[in-house]
Amino acid sequence: MLLANATLAGTEDARPHGLIPRGAVAIEGERIAWAGAEAELPARLAGLERLDLEGRLVTPGLIDCHTHIVHGGNRAREFEMRLEGASYEEIARAGGGIVSTVTATRAAGEDRLLAEALPRVDALIAEGVTKIEVKSGYGLDMETELAMLRAARRIAQVRPVRVRTSFLGAHAVPPEYRGRPDAYLDEVCLPTLDAAHAEGLADAVDGFCEGIAFDTVQMARVFARARAVGLPVKLHAEQLSNIGGARLAASFGALSADHLEYADEGDAAAMAAAGTVAVILPGAFYTLRETRLPPVTAFRAHGVPMAVATDCNPGSSPMTSLLLAMNMAATLFRMTPEECLAGVTRHAARALGLADSGVIGVGMRADLAVWDVESPAELTYRIGFNPLWTRIFGGRL
Repeated sequence: MLLANATLAGTEDARPHGLIPRGAVAIEGERIAWAGAEAELPARLAGLERLDLEGRLVTPGLIDCHTHIVHGGNRAREFEMRLEGASYEEIARAGGGIVSTVTATRAAGEDRLLAEALPRVDALIAEGVTKIEVKSGYGLDMETELAMLRAARRIAQVRPVRVRTSFLGAHAVPPEYRGRPDAYLDEVCLPTLDAAHAEGLADAVDGFCEGIAFDTVQMARVFARARAVGLPVKLHAEQLSNIGGARLAASFGALSADHLEYADEGDAAAMAAAGTVAVILPGAFYTLRETRLPPVTAFRAHGVPMAVATDCNPGSSPMTSLLLAMNMAATLFRMTPEECLAGVTRHAARALGLADSGVIGVGMRADLAVWDVESPAELTYRIGFNPLWTRIFGGRL
């Protein structure tokens, strides 16, 4: 298939947005065979079936690189409580927050978890998303954590989307282990990590490094086990305070450190040296009414790649629009439209360790989005409007 008469963005071209006007993309099977100015199309590809895009914008398929999209129940009451003045930490310490979702998730079962996740997945697919990261972390026992990961894997069997899974057993301390976090790690989290790896259910290992969750010493134990079984790591770090999570992540060569509102210049330098992506999550910032901004200027100065994601979860970011996340990243954090588009394509792919995605280039997977817009900036600029014209997944419309 030849996508012709198109405007390309997200290519390897040096121009802003990687923009190539009057461009074309040749697709053979599931891969991109060629991309560039249509006038330079190689003769051997001229006979491909031609789809005239009439000048429409083609970007890499969008990637939501941080979600908790598989979960049970909702936390609408906590939303009300926050509006009444309660803080995230106060709700969590009163038995709400993550622990309340644990109760609903444990009661759901694998089939129901999948069924409840699919409408949220469909909302992302409808916005041109072709890859989604899904975390466990709302089971906090072996049975439910594995059920969450199995449900996440099944998403890719029933929807045209690629799924990457992260084991997030170190998300919170469950009620039955309250006050005994190390016992929870020894008796539940680490054995479940081993079981998830043995069953092929986890592509990475994540954790929540925060005063209300696990400290750096405890997270280092989890990461050491991940390293022992050959799994890369990621980390929720510096969301509510700075306790050294970002530097710990960097010391383990983490794919990403996420949230990062309380990260500082030293964290940015450590992440840059390690090649760790900063995943910016404006949905949680907005929902929790935070005021501390992530150090975007420091990330720029040190050359830290910045990804953008929804953080779709039932508590702090009940959001299923990656386009809205892009707008929020620009409006709240002053990221540029070019940074936002790179943040949901090339840098999001890097945050998931996907070397074959996120860029329109030869050999990359033909996961693409076609938009009815005049410029790439429109994808970040508009609020509540979806200009997707069509989506291509694995070379198929």
